[in-house]
Amino acid sequence: MTADEVVFFVNGKKVVEKNADPEMTLLVYLRRKLGLCGTKLGCGEGGCGACTVMFSKYDRFQNKIVHFPANACLAPICSLHHVAVTTVEGIGSVKTRLHPVQERIAKSHGSQCGFCTPGMVMSMYALLRNKPEPTIEEIENAFQGNLCRCTGYRPILQGYRTFAMDGGCCGGKGGNPNCCMNQKTDHTQVTHSPSLFNPEEFMPLDPTQEPIFPPELLRLKDAPRKQLCFQGERVTWIQACTLRELLDLKAKHPDAKLVVGNTEIGVEMKFKNRLFPLIVCPAWIPELNLVEHRQEGISFGAACPLSLVEKTLAEAVVELPALKTEVFRGVLEQLRWFSGKQVKSVASIGGNVITASPISDLNPVLMASGAKMTLASQGTRRTVRMDHTFFPDYRRTLLSPEEILLAIEIPFSREGEFFSAFKQASRREDDIAKVTCGMRVLFKPGTTEVKELAVCYGGMANRTISALKTTQKQLSKEWNEQLLQDVCASLAEELHLPHNAPGGMVEYRRTLTLSFFFKFYLTVLKKLGKADSKDKCGQLDPTYDSATLLFQKDPPANVQLFQEVPEGQSAEDMVGRPLPHLAASMQASGEAVYCDDIPRYENELSLRLVTSTRAHAKIKSIDTSEAQKVPGFVCFLSADDIPGSNITGLFGDETVFAKDKVTCIGHIIGAVVTDTPEHAQRAAQAVKVTYEELPAIITIEDAIKNNSFYGAELKIEKGNLKKGFAEADNVVSGELYIGGQEHFYLETHCTIAVPKGEEGEMELFVSTQNTMKTQSFVAKMLGVPENRILVRVKRMGGGFGGKETRSTVVSTAVALAAHKTGRPVRCMLDRDEDMLITGGRHPFLARYKVGFMKTGKVVALEVDHYSNAGNTMDLSQSIMERALFHMDNCYKIPNIRGTGRLCKTNLASNTAFRGFGGPQGMFIAEHWMSEVAVTCGLPAEEVRRKNMYKEGDVTHFNQKLEGFTLSRCWEECLANSQYQARRSEVENFNKQNCWKKRGLCIIPTKFGISFTLFFLNQAGALVHVYTDGSVLLTHGGTEMGQGLHTKMVQVASRALDIPTSKIHISETSTNTVPNASPTAASVSTDLNGQAVVKACETILERLKPIKKKNPHGSWEEWVKAAYENSVSLSATGFYSTPDLNYSFETNSGKAFHYFSYGVACSEVEIDCLTGDHKNLRTDIVMDVGSSLNPAIDIGQVEGGFVQGLGLFTMEELHYSPEGSLHTRGPSTYKIPAFGSIPIEFHVSLLRNCPNQKAIYSSKAVGEPPLFLAASIFFAIKDAIRAARAQHGTYNMNELFRLDSPATPEKIRNACVDKFTTLAVTGVPEDCKPWCLRV
Repeated sequence: MTADEVVFFVNGKKVVEKNADPEMTLLVYLRRKLGLCGTKLGCGEGGCGACTVMFSKYDRFQNKIVHFPANACLAPICSLHHVAVTTVEGIGSVKTRLHPVQERIAKSHGSQCGFCTPGMVMSMYALLRNKPEPTIEEIENAFQGNLCRCTGYRPILQGYRTFAMDGGCCGGKGGNPNCCMNQKTDHTQVTHSPSLFNPEEFMPLDPTQEPIFPPELLRLKDAPRKQLCFQGERVTWIQACTLRELLDLKAKHPDAKLVVGNTEIGVEMKFKNRLFPLIVCPAWIPELNLVEHRQEGISFGAACPLSLVEKTLAEAVVELPALKTEVFRGVLEQLRWFSGKQVKSVASIGGNVITASPISDLNPVLMASGAKMTLASQGTRRTVRMDHTFFPDYRRTLLSPEEILLAIEIPFSREGEFFSAFKQASRREDDIAKVTCGMRVLFKPGTTEVKELAVCYGGMANRTISALKTTQKQLSKEWNEQLLQDVCASLAEELHLPHNAPGGMVEYRRTLTLSFFFKFYLTVLKKLGKADSKDKCGQLDPTYDSATLLFQKDPPANVQLFQEVPEGQSAEDMVGRPLPHLAASMQASGEAVYCDDIPRYENELSLRLVTSTRAHAKIKSIDTSEAQKVPGFVCFLSADDIPGSNITGLFGDETVFAKDKVTCIGHIIGAVVTDTPEHAQRAAQAVKVTYEELPAIITIEDAIKNNSFYGAELKIEKGNLKKGFAEADNVVSGELYIGGQEHFYLETHCTIAVPKGEEGEMELFVSTQNTMKTQSFVAKMLGVPENRILVRVKRMGGGFGGKETRSTVVSTAVALAAHKTGRPVRCMLDRDEDMLITGGRHPFLARYKVGFMKTGKVVALEVDHYSNAGNTMDLSQSIMERALFHMDNCYKIPNIRGTGRLCKTNLASNTAFRGFGGPQGMFIAEHWMSEVAVTCGLPAEEVRRKNMYKEGDVTHFNQKLEGFTLSRCWEECLANSQYQARRSEVENFNKQNCWKKRGLCIIPTKFGISFTLFFLNQAGALVHVYTDGSVLLTHGGTEMGQGLHTKMVQVASRALDIPTSKIHISETSTNTVPNASPTAASVSTDLNGQAVVKACETILERLKPIKKKNPHGSWEEWVKAAYENSVSLSATGFYSTPDLNYSFETNSGKAFHYFSYGVACSEVEIDCLTGDHKNLRTDIVMDVGSSLNPAIDIGQVEGGFVQGLGLFTMEELHYSPEGSLHTRGPSTYKIPAFGSIPIEFHVSLLRNCPNQKAIYSSKAVGEPPLFLAASIFFAIKDAIRAARAQHGTYNMNELFRLDSPATPEKIRNACVDKFTTLAVTGVPEDCKPWCLRV
């Protein structure tokens, strides 16, 4: 069989691939073969959207050209025959002109690190190709498959709303209640600031200017298709054209996999190490793409993409009478949250059924509706209804091996028939369900007597199940309260889950099955009530009504307030103006270069780490014989290959490669080096390591029990605790847990090492926040002086602390490979490796005791903090120190003691993460503060205000608070949020709604600004002025999306008094600014800004005599004259923060240079039956001094807040009892998405509060806002309290514990009611749970 060639188009150019490998994805092909690096690898599983491209093809079944977005990381190139691909490079460029989609995201500040930006651009572009004037809702839906970790989404939506027919600014004429013009504000408030961007400057969208569909492909539209075959290294791909061919292939090769969208098989091959030697693609077969409107329903060919199913059903719902479309609406409700557009556009309905996932969204709906499945094999056809027999076992169907699923008929509903579908996940958009279900009831004509009842669930067994025992008992019963009680009791009995069921959350899942049926019961009552008002069945209690509403969200509304630059500031002085990120346009066009975008070297090799699969064990042997057989294998590296020292880490307690023993799953044992990343992955998986297991310590409790700690106890103590507790009217004690968090920067760790071949010189391109440690660790490992190692960083696709120290585990290994082979070596971690190996935010456990008066005044506090540090020290001590410094948050406590212990466990070492221990310390403070308020029966905001510091007060670590603007922030936030009025609205809402509750909370924050390791508070800068007057600026800070380079250019522009266009920053490198501190602790602008100014001042000093001679000359003339007079035009600048000298021994000295302050007020609504919550509104007032760049600062406030929202409400890391991480990618670990942000999001920067301690009166802004998201957590807790008060014998002052994050599971379980009591399951003693709280 000769292999065929794939013919497709990329950005209008024809591509003919003669050796198409079925294992090669479009993403790899674009980046490696075509050198188009704008399309990014973020996760490799279709979960983040960074690789989004647009596919266009002539659809023979619809007879038109269709355009749709798709994930390049999942699309095999073999599936692209006769498809036109458009990538971000194909629509615009900074070199020619940007496309309006690119221009708008850049100018509206929607690109920070820029790594997700090309995917955002392509999702929007694909939408506009189909709908040049979309609605705001369509724009939001277009981004369901895209994630961003930096911006908090608001600026992306705001920039793109300018394309909407109902978007943009209505100027107050639109009658939108959320319009910025008619916010009910009292006129004493300051006037609105101008917008952060001006939509009138945007280029208009002209749909006639888009690239045309390739005429060559159009000419082929009627040409007959022939079967294609592609032969790869291990896999054969056959593209079948007719049903007969397909059935013959299936008869000959019953094990062949049928693949349409590759959204399931692609992930299994990449992450589960599965191999499918024969893949058959049936996407071209007419019968499998047929949509037929039949007598009993609509039939879809099994290869129809879900987007087509969705479109067809949505049209039917509009055209047909409502009673016929009950089932369709259920399917649509599931598809609405099914996945992003990228997946729905390619994934087929048949694939979704046959995958037979136990948590499938659609199968329970199809089963409950009795959908008809047409099955075919050679010579036979049969039709079966999907019922409880269709899935005999885990991921199995009743099809025989040679059968295929041909079509699926979704039935019309009949008169007297009602249908609902429900799904509960951690996040609304694009998330895998915890429990999903379809429910159907048919009444006997004219009665409310049950004739048929079907209740089907996913997520309650190893397959989709139907609750037959329960439903059969209900036939001929009346639809009333009695039936509801019977069904719930029976379901609780019938649906059992073992305690160690995969996915955990056993009680929650059991409760959901009942909650869903209750919702269905109410929904049917409501529909019956509408149809017939005679009292045949129970009436719907009006306070129950909101429980029947499907999840709906208003379009977002937002306001940003900031101070304008003072009158008289020169137009060229950019300080204080909302200048867009300098690289935003390049990021939007895919032309910004990240580490892995650097073109491959001629003789470059790829490295992959070999990591431990045991949490604590001795290494008995390492066998690489199988790995050596993988094509392209070069060598295996282990501790024995290291020329210098294997000892590494900040405290010398780590090794480059594990030598005799491993101390966590993911511990690096060695590395394989091969010719390509794909071969490296295969070779690494082929390395066999044998272990002798040792007992492992996984959780904080384990560590406390086994006395496993790093270092001595840390402590801050002030006042007299004994006396304080003795005086208190009340004492409350308890414990609280706050979970960890994965950084989820969109760009994983990446390093390229290039050996120079002379004197041990080596150049490294690294995605790191810490050039200095990267350099010194490599030098130490190679045994060469640091001056031989050059580290260069252009930019990172996000960092958040995760690249402050842990990036060295990759860069050091890659440098060794380059040294050993003498060739350039590259490694970019896959998402699952990155999450496993590099650690995250420290989980904390706190045991606290607080003493207070009846008035709510706190008089004594004792907190013991424990953090899960993991298997090495890393930065854990500094993180605990910061937690202790922030244990007071903003409250004055006269008698206080805080202690901290670092738990030594067998988990990957936890590390720095935005906030650096501060959020954990402050979260614990706000927790006990809310308990004080509840115990006293006083309003929480009153108790917080009563305990708040005042100007001139002294903290528990004896630092005097100067320039204390918090009270201003607090008052302004109370006013902006109309707190008191909304408080009563919330109480009113809670009276009228039984199963939905709202909560409101206002939370302050105070964040100390400085590295707590004092010598790190230093920075250097280097300024070169060239003879044409252009300036090259270098400083020690790295750019990871926070806009540091942009701010430094603004600072230099003011210092030198020249326009920003004359100043350029190329990169950060160790040969320009040596010994640079990591870009961390929010102080990079403060430190580097001062250093830049000093360097500029040196140059201006040298230019003084020249300016004196020619006072009216231009900058260029002065520079030229200086050169001709042999005056040096290059200068360094250096700065270190003065007077930092705090000592833990004496609890004296100055710990922080100054503090940043902020206040946030948030309102949420929870669904007491499912645990879902909606963030309705957040108002933030942040003190950032005199902002250097309000657009960047507001971007940091919103981005930090949304990251905190993830920390406190969504992001949950699951570890097995053996210490293995279950959550290794976006499918299982949920960061906030577009729909997670507050519907109304108001951010205001405090005015007239210059900060004398930092550059141009600004303030640090990176970390302080993150903690403000705790306002959402405590608003949720407020809502839960209202729910608990309504059910049972609960009184409002009762305390209950809610650990962070407040996931739907925790919210639902805390809203105790009759359903949760039915679902309680006792846990046997010796039972091993599916996951542990670490």
